[in-house]
Amino acid sequence: MTASATEEPSFETVTEDGKIEVRQYEPIIVAETDVSGDMKEASNSGFRVLADYIFGNNTARSEIAMTAPVTRTPSTKIDMTAPVTRTANNDDSWTVSFTMPSKWTMETLPVPNNPAVSIREVPGEMLATIRFSGSGRMKTHKAKQAELEAWIGSHGYEATGPARYAGYDAPWKPAPFRRNEVLIPVKPVSSGAG
Repeated sequence: MTASATEEPSFETVTEDGKIEVRQYEPIIVAETDVSGDMKEASNSGFRVLADYIFGNNTARSEIAMTAPVTRTPSTKIDMTAPVTRTANNDDSWTVSFTMPSKWTMETLPVPNNPAVSIREVPGEMLATIRFSGSGRMKTHKAKQAELEAWIGSHGYEATGPARYAGYDAPWKPAPFRRNEVLIPVKPVSSGAG
């Protein structure tokens, strides 16, 4: 099975400083699942669960009719998007997320058949990001996260949530050409005493 990403979430660049950007993202809808293990294990198992959903383990929505019979609508394939994000939770688990294509709404997106998959709307948000290439090892992500956190603290922003680790390419793409990012929700620090 092959998949190529056709869409990424929309954003406007607020600040750009080399490989670091602050971006204002539009609202999105994500399909996500919680999995345990180290980042690589969580990525693999979370990806499989979410890919199962987007490749058809779902039930298409239709308008509710006030007549009989009750019928089940067939499944729907959902286009692949990028990135796949991983967020560490406090209990040694990970939340793995796929961004849904922008053509879908909460009312039209197919319903997951697997209860481990949830769908939620994410409001627009400001994210500080740092991009890098490679296989996306945890050690590299943590080093890039520390670099981004230092930049945030010295450039008039403060973090408002945990770091997310994003991968934009398929695992069969050679590591030197893979695009990875660390993303941290931020807000500008107010610069005056009222």
